[in-house]
Amino acid sequence: MYGLTGKIARVNLSTGLIDNYQLDQKEYELYLGGKTLAAKIIYDSYDKKMDAYDEDNLIVVTSGILTGSTSPCSSRFNISTISPLTGLLVSSNCGGDFALHLKKAGFDGLIITGKAKEKSYIDINDNKIEILNADHLWGLSTSETQEKMGNKKRGKIVIGQAGENKVRYAAVMSQERAAGRGGIGAVFGDKLLKGVIASGTNKFEFFNKEKFKNHNKKWIKGLKKHPITGEQLPKLGTAGLMTMMNEKKLLATKNYKHGSFDGFKKINGETLKNDKLHKNKGCVTCPIQCGRVVTAYGKIVKGPELETLGLLGSNLLNDDLENIINLNYLCDEYGIDTMTFGGTVALAMELSQNGLWDNGLKFGENNNLENLVKLISLREGIGNDLAEGSKRVSLKYGGEDYAIHVKGMELAAYEPRAAQGMGLGYATSNRGGCHINGGYMVVLEGLGLNINGSTTRGKAGLTIFFQDLMEAVSACGNCIFTTYAILPAYLVNNPNKLIPRTINKLIPLFGGIVGWTHNNTWLMNFNIKSMIPHPYSIKQITGYKMNINKFIKAGERGYNIERLINIRQGLTASDDTLPKRLRKELQNKKDPNSRVKLEKMIQTYYKIRGWNKLGVPTKRRLKKLKLDV
Repeated sequence: MYGLTGKIARVNLSTGLIDNYQLDQKEYELYLGGKTLAAKIIYDSYDKKMDAYDEDNLIVVTSGILTGSTSPCSSRFNISTISPLTGLLVSSNCGGDFALHLKKAGFDGLIITGKAKEKSYIDINDNKIEILNADHLWGLSTSETQEKMGNKKRGKIVIGQAGENKVRYAAVMSQERAAGRGGIGAVFGDKLLKGVIASGTNKFEFFNKEKFKNHNKKWIKGLKKHPITGEQLPKLGTAGLMTMMNEKKLLATKNYKHGSFDGFKKINGETLKNDKLHKNKGCVTCPIQCGRVVTAYGKIVKGPELETLGLLGSNLLNDDLENIINLNYLCDEYGIDTMTFGGTVALAMELSQNGLWDNGLKFGENNNLENLVKLISLREGIGNDLAEGSKRVSLKYGGEDYAIHVKGMELAAYEPRAAQGMGLGYATSNRGGCHINGGYMVVLEGLGLNINGSTTRGKAGLTIFFQDLMEAVSACGNCIFTTYAILPAYLVNNPNKLIPRTINKLIPLFGGIVGWTHNNTWLMNFNIKSMIPHPYSIKQITGYKMNINKFIKAGERGYNIERLINIRQGLTASDDTLPKRLRKELQNKKDPNSRVKLEKMIQTYYKIRGWNKLGVPTKRRLKKLKLDV
């Protein structure tokens, strides 16, 4: 099998049994790897509703076809399981170097089931797998755990104290990168699994190495020339988006009460660069290098991403950049998702403000937030409640309307009342309030292109296309930032010129055509290597007859099988919604369009997707996607 090891290991922590999970080459071609292949494995492994803390719940770790190929930004891996936060399928994508080491160790993926009888970790080295005692690692932070595991040249994924104590949004860390969302770390903790370490010397062959290398050079060159991936992200990182978000009323502020923050200049990408930046950093094989290494409180640490700056900054009315940097560092050390942390703390502040829960937390006061990370991780004091996430906190103390989540997962930092497509994406995202799984439409609605964010026209078709594209890109082991380069540089660089303005006005009108194309994908049986480079790379690595049609279809296939798993978990169409604040409250009281008009988009979305009015994929659609379920 070109480009792949052809092996997925299965480890049963209850019995100690280690064997191989059988997949044929056709399944690799249909699912590509990553989150879509993980969903296929989870769907096939049981046929009942699964509790996150059930012994039979699977943790599936997968790389992608591009992993290990030197394709740009291709070192990412995925972890999927049933989420203790949402009760649904969760997939969390992560950078670093673990995926490369897992593949070198001889495996495209790892399936973990059962529950260990003692604190354990898994050691994978050149096709050999062992379950080892982790008593000496228990109670340590994520960086201490990785250090104690030894050999810095090996890939590692670990949990911190938050995972051990089953905080419902505990993260898994690899180096300083987080598989953060949905509480995967808590499932590790429930299984008494502290982490996995991997290394090896395995290599794989390319179908056509010379064509791949030539294409790869052009792909990297294109990323370096693009205004977003070649200039904005290297210069300012993801934090560079904050100024635009604030200007366009897209920045979550005071628990999503507002879309802009008066103190944004104190915490934006420009200030982070000018006052705190030590150096840039990125994943292996990444020409973008969007990561930041910064200084705060006399320490050199990982810098916060845009989501963290928004959800621990503007959303809490916190304009103290050093405080945000340190909160980010502490969350990583204890192993906590900064996004759900920020969303849950914002809810707690609003509950306190409205007299529903006297917890001592107030908007604009950050003195006790650093200690709060520890309290949550150890489940002490008010931290025990906050460790449950915003949905459960609101059910206990009231104020459900203040809990900003979808399907139990807190939203990203993009305020959707100024971006209808992003609102639809949040509502229909399989894993909950996720901008990536939601299609990241906000990039078209102001952060890359400049299409009208207040119109619902065409947004269903566009949202579906980008959701499927993001699925496919994640599946093949690639970073979604490579999709930025799909946006024409001329439109990005010249938003106020006549031609770009005209094109931005026209794009929503073509949303219906995009939706029609979704059901007639044979029209895309070709490759445009400069626009969507991924399928051509896959073709030269594996020999698969891959083109844009098959690539997008792999994403759609993954999106639908994730939906089927969630329906089995109890999901209904009523869960495809947004918090009342975003649907009913006007962001601008003088503008009747400044709310998410979800009801205008959701049935159109279902129709284009090939789902019935209850949001269930039809047999016809499943057959078309070759989903034998």
